Amino acid sequence: MLALDDVLAWGESLDQLLECKTGKLVFEDFLRTEYSEENLLFWLACEDYKKITSMTEREAGAKKIYTEFVQVDALKQINIDCVTREEISENISQPGPNCFDRAQRLIYRLMENDCYPRFLKSEIYQALLEQAEQQ
Repeated sequence: MLALDDVLAWGESLDQLLECKTGKLVFEDFLRTEYSEENLLFWLACEDYKKITSMTEREAGAKKIYTEFVQVDALKQINIDCVTREEISENISQPGPNCFDRAQRLIYRLMENDCYPRFLKSEIYQALLEQAEQQ
C-alpha cells in the first residue's frame, strides 16, 4: 500500500518523485506507455555513473551509457542536441565524472517540463492518488 504522503509528494516536484523508489517505478511505467522511458533510464544511469570512483569502471560505465543512450543509432536514443551529443562523443575516450552532466540536465528539463506534467494528469497517477486517499 502506498502512503498518501508519498503519492502527494510526487505531485510537488519531479525531484520528490525521483527520490522515492516506488515513485521512480511508477513514473517509468508511465513513460513506457508514452515510449519515452529512455529519458528516465538515462537520467538514472547518469546518477549511478557519478558515483563511480574507479577509472576503469568509469570508462566502462561511460561506454555503456554512450552505446545505450547517446550514439545516433542507440536502441534507447535520448533526444539531445547535436552539440551535446558531439561533446560527449569527443570525451568518451577519457570520460570524467561529469561527462554526461549537460545531457543529463537537458533530459531532466525535458522530463520536468514535458513528461512530468503529463504524468500528474495521467490515469496511473490519478488512480494511485485516489487509492491512497481512501486508506
